[in-house]
Order: sequence, then structure tokens, then C-alpha cells
Amino acid sequence: MEMRHVPTHTDDHAATIPHRISGELVPVLEFELGGARSVYFEHYILLYKSPSVRLAAAMPRGALKRLLGKMPVFLTRAEGEGLLAVSRDGPGQVFGVPIPAGGALEVREHQFLAASGDLGYGFSRVRGVANLLWGGSGFFVDRFTASREPGTLWLHAYGNLVEVELGPGEAFDVEPGAWCYKDAAVRMQMVPINVAAGLLSSHHLLLNRFTGPGRVGIQSMSVYLPSEE
Repeated sequence: MEMRHVPTHTDDHAATIPHRISGELVPVLEFELGGARSVYFEHYILLYKSPSVRLAAAMPRGALKRLLGKMPVFLTRAEGEGLLAVSRDGPGQVFGVPIPAGGALEVREHQFLAASGDLGYGFSRVRGVANLLWGGSGFFVDRFTASREPGTLWLHAYGNLVEVELGPGEAFDVEPGAWCYKDAAVRMQMVPINVAAGLLSSHHLLLNRFTGPGRVGIQSMSVYLPSEE
């Protein structure tokens, strides 16, 4: 297992869209759009843009499920010439994650900041044992795919981010509110852990167990958001 700390405000130089990340407390992700380059994001995180940048709304499949889960329904695509910036209302770290051609990345809800326009988008709802922790509602996982061309996904981690690279069959347990993203090949399951507190008492922890191969991003702040209540 390999673990690395992702540097604060890292710019992904392999990304095809010029951008910069600035700010120390609540970072801002700013793009310089032009030509055929485009990005998409959840509409409510737009911070500012040039008048020449055009916006268009798109509704993903299953939008009603997202609405019932208190998740944003519309995605916004931006293209044209000029600047555009997005930011989430929370302290943390902004970073880019490259997705190779044929690859996919799964992201915990409310962590997605922006994606290069050629990435595919979908989502699913995690239920099952997770209902014990989230009061029966479960939570959403966004899925981003690169079909023929590689792409870049920009995320917001609450606190700071550590990335773990798991080998085939290698497992790692993470507090459920602390994981940020994982490669699609990484399997995730809820596991109960019994913690003995003495001869006559004990308590249980519920953890997410991730099994490789692939990357798992872990944030230093455990965050529980409205759709998980």
C-alpha cells in the first residue's frame, strides 16, 4: 500500500484546460476557457465569470431521485472565451485528479467541483448496511468516466487530502465520513467493528472497507451532509 499527501493547491499540468487554484481557507478554482474547451459543474457553486463565457443547463438521468435526496438536480456547462471560477462554501483543499482513457472515478456526494467537458457523468445511491449509519436514507456517489480521451476531475476535500494506492486484494478501513473518492475498480463495503470496553460492555463502529486495486482519497475532516441524515 502506498500513501501520499496531496500538496495543497496542486495544479494538474496534464490537464488540457488552463486553470489555477488560489486561496488558503476556502479555495477558488479558476479556469481560462477558450476554443473547444468546456467544463461542467453544479450550478450553485459558480463564483464569477467573464460575460463572454456561455452557460447551459443539463439535467442528468434520474434527476428526480437526486431531488428527493436533497442533491442538486441541474449541471451547468460553461464554454466560450474568458474566465470562470467556482468554489464551495467550506474550508478545505482543491485538487485535480486525472482520469485515464477507459477509466472511471467514483466521488462521494458534495465533493465534486468541476470536470473537463469530455468526461461522462452518472450517479448511484448507496443503501444496504449504510442505512444503519445514515438513518435509512443512504447517500449518493457520483461517477465520472473517460471513454476515448483522458480527462480531469477537480474535487473539494474538507480539510486536507491523503491518497492511498491499494494493490490487488489489499484492503483499508476508513471512517465513513472521511473518504472523498475512489477508482471504480476499488470495492467498498460497510463493516462492523466490535470494540470491547470491558468484561460486560462493548460498542460497535461502522467503517468503510476499500479493497484494491486502485486509489482512495481520504479527507482529514469527517463530513456528514444533509442527504445523509
